Amino acid sequence: MIREQQQPASIIKSGTHTIKCYDELGENIDLTTVHSFGEEWKAFHQFEDEEIRKIGDTYFDIVSKDMVGADKIAADFGCGTGRWSKYFHTKVGSVAAIDPSEAVLAAGELLSGIENIHLYKASIDNLPFSDNYFDFGFSLGVLHHIPDTQKAMNACVQKIKPGGHFLVYLYYNLDNRGLLYKTLFSFSNLIRRVVSRMPDTLKRITCNIMAVIFYMPFVLFSRVLKVLGVSKKMRSRVPLHSYENTSFYIIRNDALDRFGTPLEQRFSRHQIQQMMEIAGLNNIIFSEQAPYWHAVGQKK
Repeated sequence: MIREQQQPASIIKSGTHTIKCYDELGENIDLTTVHSFGEEWKAFHQFEDEEIRKIGDTYFDIVSKDMVGADKIAADFGCGTGRWSKYFHTKVGSVAAIDPSEAVLAAGELLSGIENIHLYKASIDNLPFSDNYFDFGFSLGVLHHIPDTQKAMNACVQKIKPGGHFLVYLYYNLDNRGLLYKTLFSFSNLIRRVVSRMPDTLKRITCNIMAVIFYMPFVLFSRVLKVLGVSKKMRSRVPLHSYENTSFYIIRNDALDRFGTPLEQRFSRHQIQQMMEIAGLNNIIFSEQAPYWHAVGQKK
C-alpha cells in the first residue's frame, strides 16, 4: 500500500481505479501546457503491451536489478497515460502514478485491473507524500515542460529515500549532433511555435500531417538502410532514426507531443549532470543510447 501525507480534495473513478485528486497546483506549472497534454493523452491512450515493452526497454536500460524489487515503492512523476507505470509495475511492489492533467483518466483505463498502481491527480509542486518516502522514482519526458526544471527535479528527488534512485529523461539540446541536424531542428522548432498555438482539433490534424511529411521520410529512409544491412551506428546519424521500429500510431503521438507542446526546454548532458547533482543525486549513469538524454542517479 501507498500512504499519502495529505487528504485528497476529491476522488474520481476511471476504469477499476480510484484517482485521488489534489487541487493545489503551486506556481511551478504552465497551465496551457498541462491542458495540451491532457488533450494529447485523451487522443492517444491505446498502447499495445508489446509496444510499451519495446519502448520502455530503451528508457529503463540503465536500471539495474539492485535498484528494484518487490519490497520497493516507486513513483512515476508525470505519468501521462500511465504506460511507463504499466511497464514498471512488475519490477516493484507498488507504483504511485502522478499527473496534474486529465491524462490520469486515460491512465485509469489503460491500467485497469492492475492493483499495485495507484493514481493521483497532483502537480509536482504539491506531491501528497512524505519526504524520503519512495525507493525509486522516474520522470520521463516531463520536467522539461515545467517552467523551472531544476526546482521540479528537486521536488521529485526530495520524495526519494537516501540510497534510492531517480531516473530522468530530458530533451537534449542536440549537443551530440552536427550542424545539419541542428539546422533541421531549428526549422522544426519554428513550426512548433506556430502549431502549439492552434486550437486543439486543428493542432491534432496538423500534427498528423506533420507525422507524414516530416517524420516518415526519415523513418522510411532509416528502415531502408536497415534492410540494406547498414550498421546501427551509421543509421543513428539519420534524424528520427529511433523511430525505425516504431508504429505509425506512436509516431503520430510523438508528432503531437513534439509540435503541439507550448513549453519545452532542452539541456546538454553536462547541464543534466549538474541538475541531478544539485538535486542531491550521485553515482549518476547516463545511457549512451537514444532517447537523449536519460540518466539514473542515487540519492545521497
